[in-house]
Amino acid sequence: MVLQQMWQRLDELYEEMVAWRRDFHRYPELSFQEERTPRIIAERLRAFGIEVREGVGGRGVVGRLETGRAGRTVALRADFDALPIQEETGVEYQSVIPGVMHACGHDGHTAVLLAVAKVLSQFRDHLTGNVVFIHQFAEEMAPGGAKPMIEDGCLDGVDVIYGTHLWTGFPRGRIGCRSGPIMAATDDFQVDITGRGGHGGMPHQAVDALLVGAAVVQQLQTLVSRRVDPLQPAVVTVGSFHAGDTYNVIAGKATLKGTVRTLDGAVRDQLERDMERLIRGVCEAAGAEVTFQYRRGYPVVVNHAEPVDAVRKAVGEVFGEAAYFTMEPLMVGEDFAYYLQRVPGAFFFTGAANPALDAVYPHHHPRFNFDERAMLDAAKLLVTLAVRAAGTVSTQ
Repeated sequence: MVLQQMWQRLDELYEEMVAWRRDFHRYPELSFQEERTPRIIAERLRAFGIEVREGVGGRGVVGRLETGRAGRTVALRADFDALPIQEETGVEYQSVIPGVMHACGHDGHTAVLLAVAKVLSQFRDHLTGNVVFIHQFAEEMAPGGAKPMIEDGCLDGVDVIYGTHLWTGFPRGRIGCRSGPIMAATDDFQVDITGRGGHGGMPHQAVDALLVGAAVVQQLQTLVSRRVDPLQPAVVTVGSFHAGDTYNVIAGKATLKGTVRTLDGAVRDQLERDMERLIRGVCEAAGAEVTFQYRRGYPVVVNHAEPVDAVRKAVGEVFGEAAYFTMEPLMVGEDFAYYLQRVPGAFFFTGAANPALDAVYPHHHPRFNFDERAMLDAAKLLVTLAVRAAGTVSTQ
């Protein structure tokens, strides 16, 4: 079978894929600052004989493999930006860029999609349809790279799209997916409270912005516990609280920053309204002034039923049906949501944890790493999905 030959070729490419990944890991680049990474991606795609567009939507790279034979056009997407984290893994290929690290697996995603592109290009005479390779910048920082890349035509003519995330929340060998909402809408907010500073020993002459901020933090938790339907997932987290400068002065100003995660549009709207009402009420009751900013980030990632079924079948074909499981939604976000708003598709999670390799730390942790063999798992699945979606010259 053609697919079995492709899987074997990926096995042969594994060491090269690891080398690509480790090179990207050593030289990470922050969102909207990517220069070296997209240049290397474009060079490699061209070396594979794939048509390339650079600067798509800003810093994106799109490769297009055309067979000249009728069939569907399938898109595969990988992201390539890093995070502002000082790496603490101690691996020999550790980041050489101070304060910047691939702590979410995007280096692996990029290497996977390059390997997939190389193999599919080598077997193009056996394929029908077309395959589009979307290498996306700036997934980690809203407004993200997906939206401008779409506006610049990366999905033109595409019939279906797939993406995967190497995930240390699941053991290597397990593949998670689900139809419908799979990842949350991700919004952020900022609350600036202005009270009246004063002497720590004379609180009655001041309006304590720190105390008001603490009341706001506490009351915000009641929105999820008492205002949102308990059957609807929602998260309100205050991740930053700054007030005061020394021990004996009542703070005159306080700033709170946080995030809101939801899986339902109505709940998202409700929380934005209720948060502003609650925050203004608490501050006004205490005699403080307040400015509230709520910024909408990525929408909910909503998978389509037919492509999800294709993922399930691909997992069964490559690894056996037991490797697939219907996962619960995650309250993390992804701008893959924008692709799924335009064309049918599915986003799935490729298990990459392995305690024997110390690959157990969560994403965005300074010691994050993953079992590199999971890249081979992801590559085989993406190749299978592409072949099954675009078609082959023969039934094999």
